Amino acid sequence: MLYTTAAVLSLIACCYLLFRRANAIAPDITSPVRLRRWTAVFFAALTLSHLWYLPSVFLSSVDDILLCNSIGALLDCMIVYPLMIVVLLCMLQDRRRPLWPVAVMVSPLVVGIAVCIANQNDTLLPMLRIYILLLGIGLIIYMVREVRRYGHWLRDNYADLEHKEVWKSFLVLAIMMLVLGIYASGVGGMAYEYAVQTLAIVLVCYLLWRVETLSNLSIPLSQDLSVVEPAITEAEDVEDNSLSQTNRENIGTLLQQHCIDTQLYLQHDLNISQLAKTIGVNRLYLTFVSLYHEAVASHRSFSAQQLAQESGFYTYRTFSEAFKRKIGYTVSAWIKAQNEA
Repeated sequence: MLYTTAAVLSLIACCYLLFRRANAIAPDITSPVRLRRWTAVFFAALTLSHLWYLPSVFLSSVDDILLCNSIGALLDCMIVYPLMIVVLLCMLQDRRRPLWPVAVMVSPLVVGIAVCIANQNDTLLPMLRIYILLLGIGLIIYMVREVRRYGHWLRDNYADLEHKEVWKSFLVLAIMMLVLGIYASGVGGMAYEYAVQTLAIVLVCYLLWRVETLSNLSIPLSQDLSVVEPAITEAEDVEDNSLSQTNRENIGTLLQQHCIDTQLYLQHDLNISQLAKTIGVNRLYLTFVSLYHEAVASHRSFSAQQLAQESGFYTYRTFSEAFKRKIGYTVSAWIKAQNEA
């Protein structure tokens, strides 16, 4: 019953992601289309994985059972586990990571299991299990690094981090790695089967919920930002060492004209880089100057160190260097000039 439940649940989840356009779990959230599709394919592969192991239940010969399980393991390594890694990569929306390395990583497993099946010999299995464990460790190291970078990217670009929580991606990784570790152990027995199927059910439920509650961060703006003058590109935002004096003095007017009057602020998941590009300033300056004026307007005490931290920088030194490089003034000189204005 547990085996059937896992298979049926993964099939239902697959059909839901493929054919239901509306979000039933979190109606106010638009989840990434790319992630939904890859997750649906993963759920379909998980369903098929249960089907290609099913004949072993009706076999009586030990050799036939081993052959059936070996073929199932080969198909898992070719389809299920690569898709599992692809889903993890698609959850990170800061950039599109290449997927071809996934095929390279699993190819030794595919070749090794194919050799075992062809020679009807399982002498390579211990080495293959070790490789699976090493693959899992390497994947954990890579994903921890990439998820941390993703977290920095979120904090640099989005003020509202609701539905973008990074720790939930770590939890998906942990569940998947636990499934992979138990699978690689190959201890067998009913306890093993119960553990695998229970984790499969947990994985399907949690991953479906995570996909539905993860905001799409790649929704294009309804406006064509390229026609706004004087606009700058992302590359220029990094390299530009100075800003137009007019932009510095009239940033409030620019925000009123390009953000408030056009109701650009209603755009879903508008980020600081897009807003800075719209009004023709770089992201660092817009973030800092907005926080500065908010502090002045609320008559609260503040320091340059506080503003640096609220702008998304971990150290004041890094912020100070970036500010001077981009703006042309030191932070203290800029604040002094604002106070005298």
